[in-house]
Parts: sequence; structure tokens; C-alpha cells
Amino acid sequence: MVNLIRSNPNKAIIYWLLTGCALVYVMVVVGCLTRLTHSGLSITDWNFMGSLPPFTSDDWIDRFQKYQTSPEFIFKNNTMSMEEFKSIFWWEYIHRSIGNTMMGIFLLGFIYFLVKKKFSKRMLMKAVFLFLLGGFQGLIGWWMVKSGLVKNPNVSHYRLAIHLMSAFIVFAFTFWWALDLIYEKEESNEQDGKKLKVVSIILFSVLIIQIIFGAFVAGLKAGLFYPTWPKMGDQWFPADTILIEDSFIKNFMETGAGVQFMHRTIAFLVVACVIWLWRKSNKLNLSTYQKLGVTLLIYGVTIQFILGVFTLLYQAPVALAALHQTGAFFLFATCIYLLFHLNQKNINGNS
Repeated sequence: MVNLIRSNPNKAIIYWLLTGCALVYVMVVVGCLTRLTHSGLSITDWNFMGSLPPFTSDDWIDRFQKYQTSPEFIFKNNTMSMEEFKSIFWWEYIHRSIGNTMMGIFLLGFIYFLVKKKFSKRMLMKAVFLFLLGGFQGLIGWWMVKSGLVKNPNVSHYRLAIHLMSAFIVFAFTFWWALDLIYEKEESNEQDGKKLKVVSIILFSVLIIQIIFGAFVAGLKAGLFYPTWPKMGDQWFPADTILIEDSFIKNFMETGAGVQFMHRTIAFLVVACVIWLWRKSNKLNLSTYQKLGVTLLIYGVTIQFILGVFTLLYQAPVALAALHQTGAFFLFATCIYLLFHLNQKNINGNS
């Protein structure tokens, strides 16, 4: 792929897009670390263009005083010292700064390629849409944080899931566009991969649902309810802690045990889909790129499943939980890579 980029007339745009993909990944991981360190509500205001961090003692006092008016401080952290506040402030500040950096790189790249007339009409429309997606992601982030600054000192797990998925959507659009530019001139007569398209779409759909429930688990701290595997405590389905609401939806989307049960169950569906994809792919004549996509999914889902089990058993330590989220991101990216090559009318089997 590196050789294809180097010889591509759009290589500057490709590097710009791939830089954006990398920044989205970093932002997602740092966002995970921000949540795991309980830092997400430490900054109680929002500036679209970003802001400078506190430099003086007076600046820190001002920031701390604003935090002291938040529900999180009043109900949870009312004994917090200034030094403890600084540690959570920096995680949230870094997370927001990465988002602003990403927006800046997208904007500067957009202006540069526009002035240099590097964009075709179609590419210009994509670039404008991408920039709007990025801006919308920032707004969703603040909308999510705002849910924990009113009465309840906890971010809505629904808003957390929307914020996470909006970041994944930005990545998906950017990565697909980059792939489209990298492989636009590749040709091959191999068409067997088309037969994997349906199962790949099913896998991708199930994976998205699993990522959403992963966000629910994080938002509700549902992983702490039953830190056992393969059973939940002594049962496969502990109805006494899952079926506690009148609403069926609330039982499986708003209770910690119910959400954990769904996340566990969907994990097996993801594994089943990958096995289905692998068995079907063995009977087909695939291109090198398609084979690579299937192979990466097999290894990726194996590692991710193991990470999920250990994250559960050790009650979500920061390092394991961050690796688990990285695994989800890797699987998501690999699914996009495979779907792209299955969707191509003409692709080359030579790397």
C-alpha cells in the first residue's frame, strides 16, 4: 500500500486523510482514558476554538471554583484538593485539544488543497462534508458532557454511545475516502469476493451494535456488576438482577446487569460471524487484499475477545480497558477495509 501511495498523484491528500484517521484513533483512546480516570466533567465550559490551559495560580483557582459548582464535585468529590483536580483536568484538556488539533489539520488541509486546486468537484463536496462531520462531533461531545453538569453527576450512557459512534463515523468516512484514492486505478478479474459481501455487512452491523453496548457498559459501569466468566456469578442469566424494570428495553439497555449480559452475548455473535466469514472465504478465490482483511479479522476478534474477558475479570483496569477499546477500533477499521475491497468493481490481487 505504501508504494501505491508514493506513486499516487493524490498522495498529499491521502496523507492528509490518513493523518486525520490517526488523530481520530488517538482521540478515541484518550477519550477512553479520560472516562476511566473520571476526568470527563472536570471542565465545565466549552469553546469551539479551544482555550489556553491555566498558567497561574489564579487561573487554576478560577478553574477549580467553576468545577466546585458542578454536581460531580458537590455529590462525589467535595473533598478533592487542588492537586487532585489538576490530574483530572489535564486528561479532559488533552482530549479536547486533540479534537481541536484534528479540526485545525482538516481546516488547514482543506484550505491548502482548495487554493492549490487539488480537489475535483466531487472531492470538494466530500471535504466539506467531512469538515461538517468533524464540527458536529465536537458539538456532540459538549452535548454529552453537558448531561453530567446539570443535576446528575454522570454522563448519559446514551449520549456517550452517540459521541463514540460519531467519532467512528468520522473515521469511517475519512478512511474509506483514503482507500478510494489509494486503490482507484487497481484492476483485476477476481470477483469471488462479492460472495462475502452479505456476511461481511452482517458482521459489520453486529460489530456496531457491540460497540454501542460497549459504550453503555462504560457509561453505566456495568462491567463491575459480575466480574466473572463465562457465567455471571453462578448463573448464565441472573434474572433477579437483570429483570428488575417493567420495561423490556430498560432491562437490557438501562440496568447494569442487563447491559453486561447483552455485551457478553453480542460478543459471541461477533465471533460466530467471523467464523462464518472465515469458513466461507476458504471456498472462494479472493484477492490478496480481501484475504488480508479476513485474516486480520480472525486474529483481531481472537485478541479482542481475550482482552474483553480479562478486562471483565480484573474489573476494567485502565490499561486493559484502553486496549479493549483499541481492539474495537481495530476491528471496525478492518471491517471497513474488507468491505471496501469487496465493494470494488476492479481490484488488484498484488500488494
